[in-house]
Amino acid sequence: MFGQSPDLINHQFKTKTGQGAALVYLEGLVDKVTVNSHILHPLLHELQGSQTPVEVISAGQTKPLTRFTDLETAIFQGKSVLLLQGAAEAVEIETQGWPQRSIQDPQAESTLRGAHQGFTETAGQNIALIRRYISNRRLTIKKLTVGERSQTMLYLVYLSDVARPEILQELETRIQAIKTDAILATGELEQRIEDNPYTPFPQFQITERPDAAVSQILQGRIAVIVDGSPSALIGPMVFVSFFQSLDDYSARFLLASFIRILRFTALLIAMFLPALYVATISFHYEMLPLNLLLSIGESRSRVPFPPYLEALMMEITLEMLREAGVRLPAPIGQTVGIVGGIVIGEAAVQAGFVSNVMVIIVSLTAIASFIIPNHEMAASVRLIRFPLMLLAALFGMIGIVVGIMVIAGHLVALESLGVPYGSPIAPTRFKDWKDTIVRFPLWKMNDRPRSTHPLQQRRQRPSRKKGDE
Repeated sequence: MFGQSPDLINHQFKTKTGQGAALVYLEGLVDKVTVNSHILHPLLHELQGSQTPVEVISAGQTKPLTRFTDLETAIFQGKSVLLLQGAAEAVEIETQGWPQRSIQDPQAESTLRGAHQGFTETAGQNIALIRRYISNRRLTIKKLTVGERSQTMLYLVYLSDVARPEILQELETRIQAIKTDAILATGELEQRIEDNPYTPFPQFQITERPDAAVSQILQGRIAVIVDGSPSALIGPMVFVSFFQSLDDYSARFLLASFIRILRFTALLIAMFLPALYVATISFHYEMLPLNLLLSIGESRSRVPFPPYLEALMMEITLEMLREAGVRLPAPIGQTVGIVGGIVIGEAAVQAGFVSNVMVIIVSLTAIASFIIPNHEMAASVRLIRFPLMLLAALFGMIGIVVGIMVIAGHLVALESLGVPYGSPIAPTRFKDWKDTIVRFPLWKMNDRPRSTHPLQQRRQRPSRKKGDE
C-alpha cells in the first residue's frame, strides 16, 4: 500500500505474553516519546496474561479498525496502528506529533489592545485557542474531510444554540461537494464555496486572530478551521463587517465611531479620488477655482500624457512597489517601499512624466487604502479604481455616477451563504445600524446582528442605569 516509503516504520515484536504484534506509523508524524513510553513499553513489560493489549496502552484514545482504507488514513494523519496476530481488528492509537511552530503574534492583523496570539498550522491548537475564549458546551466542532489525495481535515466551529441550522447545512453541503486532489490553504476553500466567484468583493472573512474568530462566532457566524492553514474562514459576512476591528470594541464609543467614519471616508477616497481627478481635469475643469486651476495647469504644463495615462502609470507603479515590498524580506521590503516611492515620484516629476498633483493624488489614495482593516477588501477597492478611472476618462462625471450605480446594485445583489451582502443597509434593518458606520455604546447593543439570522437574538440584558442613578 505504501510502496517503498523510507519513513514508514513497521516495528514487529512479541508482547510480554508472547503474542505477535506489529506497530506501524510514519516516523515524522508521530511523537516518539508517546510511542516508546505509552505503547511499546507497556506491551513489552507490563502486559499480564488476563489483560488485552488495548488495556495497557496509555497513549490517549484508541479505536478499532476493520478496513485497510481506514488504516491508511489513520497512518497518514499521524496515528499509529497496532496489528495483533490472530486478531480480526487493528487498533488505531492517537500519537500525533508532527513538527509545528509555536503560537506567535499575527503578522497581517495587528492590534493595539487585543490578544497577541495567532492561529498556527495545527487545527488542534487553533480549536484549543477558540475554546479558551468560549468555555461553553454549546460550542460545537464538526469534522469534515476534503481532498481525494490530501484528505485535508476541516472543522466547522459554531454555537449550536445561536447559529442558524439552514446556513450551517448550506456551508456543509458546499464543502462536501468539492471534488479535488487537495485543499492546501483557506483561500482555496473560500474560492470553491463562495456564492459569486466573479465579484471583486470578498464574501468570507479570513482571519489569523482567534479573538476575531470568536467575536464572529458569538454573533452567530460559522468558522472553518483548515488543518495546515494558519487562518480561519468566517461566514456569512456582510459588507460593513469588513470595516470593523477588534480595537473598535476596546475603545470608548466616541473614538470608535470617529475611526469607523474615517474608514468609510478612506473607502471613498481610495475608490473614487483618482477617477474624480481624471474626470475633473479632462471634462469639468471649469468646476475648479481659478487659482487652483492655474496651479494644476502649471504643474501639468510639461506632462505629455493625458490625465488617464498619467494616473494609470502612477497607480501601476504604486501597485508594483506595494507587491515588491510584500514579497521581499521585511527590512528590505520597507526600504524598497519608502525609498522607491520617494525616488521614483521625485524623478518622474522632474522628468515631466507626471505632475505634482498626480503624485499627491496617488499618495492620498495609497494611504486611504491602508486604513481599511481587511486586506481582501482593501485589495478589492484598489482593483475597482482602474475601471472607474477608465469610465471617468471616457465619460467624465457621468461615467463615475454610472460606476457608482453599478457598484451599489452589485453590492445589493450579492449574497454570502444566502445572506444579503448589503445588510443592514439593504435590506434595511435599523436595529443593526448601532454597529455599522458608527458604533453605539456596548451597553446599547443588546441584540446580535439580524443579518446572520441567529436563533438567539438577545446576547445581553440592559445593565447600565440611566443618568446619575
